[in-house]
Amino acid sequence: MQVLQSETGHKGRFYIENNGKDIARMFYVWAGDDRIIIEHTETDEKAKGKGLGKQLVLAAVDFARGKGISVIPLCTFARGVFDRVPEIRDVL
Repeated sequence: MQVLQSETGHKGRFYIENNGKDIARMFYVWAGDDRIIIEHTETDEKAKGKGLGKQLVLAAVDFARGKGISVIPLCTFARGVFDRVPEIRDVL
């Protein structure tokens, strides 16, 4: 499944759709021009356990690397992914 992104002003989200409906989403806000704060990640009950939340975090990492910015994972789920995957900590 493809991770999509939308942004309005200083707020944005990464999300995954299935049949036109969001089934997983991760919300972030810009903190200045050089970092984003991951605030919340959620997955619909039927989509849990499929690794969608991790895909969202990895999309945020790719986004940060592409922009040369850093990530602050306030969301406990996102923080857990960073704790378990050392290869993505370069954006912290």
